[in-house]
Amino acid sequence: MRRGLHWGCGLLAPVLLSACFSIGAGSEAGPQLHRQLVDAGAETVRRAQPLVDALLIQPLPADALADTVSIAYSQRSHEFAFYQLATWTERPVRQVPRLLQRRLEARGVAAAVGLLGEPLRADWLLTLAVDTLHHDVSVPPGQARLAVTVELFDRRNPARVARRSFTAGVPTARADSAAAAVALSQAVAAVFDAMLPWLEEELQRATAKSGP
Repeated sequence: MRRGLHWGCGLLAPVLLSACFSIGAGSEAGPQLHRQLVDAGAETVRRAQPLVDALLIQPLPADALADTVSIAYSQRSHEFAFYQLATWTERPVRQVPRLLQRRLEARGVAAAVGLLGEPLRADWLLTLAVDTLHHDVSVPPGQARLAVTVELFDRRNPARVARRSFTAGVPTARADSAAAAVALSQAVAAVFDAMLPWLEEELQRATAKSGP
């Protein structure tokens, strides 16, 4: 066994996962670590006035890599594996919408922001699908890669107002789960930084046509 690669077992799916091993773990075992995916962006400047009264966020079924607590990495295109000694504290398919909710609340885009299923009535709905979230180590130490697709709906019609995909790639300091978690959190912030101006512009355009 070469130092730096620790072969393990378990399959995500035959098409997606060819092997499961840890990068940078060496031959020594260690404690299982739980890493938190966060929004690593700077403090958000709050709007003077909200654009709408209420906005709901609806998480959509995600890529399999985002619907598990395992932290994924890829050494070759279309092949993925999981770090053995580290997991997310929450599945990204649930965590990313919550982080977006907090960012929108801090920005004051709407007077109230909730997740679908919460007791909040809202005319505006933002769906969020996590298309990929993994550590690309095809060229070590690699990059954190995140892609999401969002759609804005006016529930009074109902009609889709706008749709857009956002991606981010953030270099990692090392080829290990700790560096991956840091960079993926920075990727979350980069995606949100790009998404908010787009969302505000679409809401402004839509409310001007139909009223708030």
